Amino acid sequence: MGVSGCGKSTVASQLAQRLQLAFVEGDALHSPHNVARMAAGIALTDEDRKDWLDAIAQQLQTLSPTQGMVISCSALKRAYRDRLRAACPALQFVHLHGTRALLDARLRQRQGHYMPATLLDSQLATLEMPTPDEHVLQLDMAQPIETLLQHIEHSLTTSHD
Repeated sequence: MGVSGCGKSTVASQLAQRLQLAFVEGDALHSPHNVARMAAGIALTDEDRKDWLDAIAQQLQTLSPTQGMVISCSALKRAYRDRLRAACPALQFVHLHGTRALLDARLRQRQGHYMPATLLDSQLATLEMPTPDEHVLQLDMAQPIETLLQHIEHSLTTSHD
């Protein structure tokens, strides 16, 4: 989880590959309406995100107790995370966070994505940092991808002991 540009899709896809799990790109579950709004530089509202969160929750509900899946999803608000946890109580979040300057630089370098850098401030304003009771692994996105993956794998291993 995290705002646009934090590396969640890159980290999630590589984690899924390493763990031999299915990967779901949360951005691919947005409706054409939501994609058009974001591409036009219009921030999504809670109402806009409702169907998107339901689509992600539906993906989570397809899992059997022995399956795993890696999903990239901004999950900016606690209510969004709670909605996803309701669909899959064993869900574990990893929050990739970093400085606004690094996020902005990454967004400006990114090509072929509908999310413009101009929406970064609205995402940062919407972000509700996870609280300790949520048990979210928080990682600095400035770390090398390999380091991030190792932290996540370690966390997954120790959380199941």
